[in-house]
Amino acid sequence: MFKTVLTIFRGTVAAADEELQDRSALLVLDQQMRDAAAAVERSKRSLALAIAGDQQEGRRLEATNARIADLEVRATAALEGDREDLARDAAQAIANLEADRDAAMTARTLFASEIARLKRHVANAEARITELDRGRRLARASEAVRSLRRSGIEAVRPYESTLPEAEATLKRLRERQMGAQAADDALFEIDTASGPLATAEKLAEQGFGPRIKSTADDVLARLKAKRTEAN
Repeated sequence: MFKTVLTIFRGTVAAADEELQDRSALLVLDQQMRDAAAAVERSKRSLALAIAGDQQEGRRLEATNARIADLEVRATAALEGDREDLARDAAQAIANLEADRDAAMTARTLFASEIARLKRHVANAEARITELDRGRRLARASEAVRSLRRSGIEAVRPYESTLPEAEATLKRLRERQMGAQAADDALFEIDTASGPLATAEKLAEQGFGPRIKSTADDVLARLKAKRTEAN
């Protein structure tokens, strides 16, 4: 017996826990989607920073290439003017600038890879959030319908017992009325068949006294008399 009671208790607790989870599921889903949307916004900011960094490195690379080209022209002119010392200084500056150029190119490669990754991540996350939002709207609609259905069932239940009782009462009333009407009709027939009026009619039919009701012959004779008077 104790094991049965314990099992019932555990089942009741589990059912209550499931019901609580169902009721709070939409609230949890809303918060999870807000968290996901916030994460996507952070990814978008990271993407914007990566794009800005890439653009900055692109501008630095263009400026470096321009300085390298300028120094190469000047170093060549120094060589032509037998100023190898100046040409060497220019060559050293060019070497330093080429190192900066290579670093900028490497940075741009890294930025390009990260930008592509972040774009894929953001696009995928936004598509999934959009799909989740559709599902959330459907879930809300389904929950609203379930709530309305439960409310309707609860509203109908009080009448489920009252309506059959009312129908049974009406049936008994109609049966009593029909019985009373049948008794009244039978009593009327009895009174009509055995009353003074019935006796007078029987005597009139046998020729004793004037007829109480008109016959077809009486009506026809009256119509003929009216016609003769009119002529």
